[in-house]
Amino acid sequence: MAATQQVRGTQSLVHTIGECWRRPALLLLELAWRWLFGIPALALLSFEAWRIYSATAAQLAAAGLFEFSLQDPMRAAIIVSDVFAILCPPVLQVLIWLAPLLTAGWAIASGIGRNMVLRRYDPALPRHSTALVLLQLLRVLGLSATFIGWFASIHWAAGFSLSRPEPNLVLYCALVICISLGVFTLWALLSWIFSIAPLLVLLENRSAFSGLLQSLRLGPLASKLVEVNLVMGIIKLALVVLAMVLSASPLPFETVMQGDALYLWWTFVSILYCAASDFFQVTRLVAFIQFWRAYK
Repeated sequence: MAATQQVRGTQSLVHTIGECWRRPALLLLELAWRWLFGIPALALLSFEAWRIYSATAAQLAAAGLFEFSLQDPMRAAIIVSDVFAILCPPVLQVLIWLAPLLTAGWAIASGIGRNMVLRRYDPALPRHSTALVLLQLLRVLGLSATFIGWFASIHWAAGFSLSRPEPNLVLYCALVICISLGVFTLWALLSWIFSIAPLLVLLENRSAFSGLLQSLRLGPLASKLVEVNLVMGIIKLALVVLAMVLSASPLPFETVMQGDALYLWWTFVSILYCAASDFFQVTRLVAFIQFWRAYK
């Protein structure tokens, strides 16, 4: 135990990445369950978005949506307010049935799919799809509550700083930044619990509720897992930067690469980013499992 505690959380991460790279079935299963849910969900969202836009296009044009510019912040704020007032009723009407549908679909796909991926890595792990589905459902509900809280706070900030005889745009921006950072930190703490609990359910053969409680009592192991999680977060950020660079790379050749070719390139970059992100997600799970077993 003492020797294991001296090992840094990232010391064997390169070996773990290589191990996952040599087992492409792990990534293929991860991509399969994500995209089997994601592609129909994206198609449904696109259809509903186009339907709402088609019904409100004239109103949006009259509100000045296509004249939006940050060069005139006050005019831009008025346009955003008018557009929000137009889109809010039809969007809420769709969300009443679409949000529960997508939430339940994601929880089921994620719970079953993640169980399949981890059992592919280690067939000795038990089948606890129901517990994983429940944990994923709680995770989505927690994320939704966090987003609603953030949106309500931003709405309060707008009323506090802009509903004055002389609106204070600087104060509004400062409040938005502080609120967003606070909410992001809160979700990072909650997300950590929901990331570890499913692994504990499988590794220790626990129930969903017991896994949540145990994720708060990891002891010295928590620091190692946090270290791995931090490195993976940096890698994810690097992937975002790389995707942005690749997306912008055709710009010097805009005279010969435009239209459908440009859209195809952006689609390819997006798919490549999603695949790379999913690969490192699998790597993070495998690293967590290896460190848990080293400590146990």
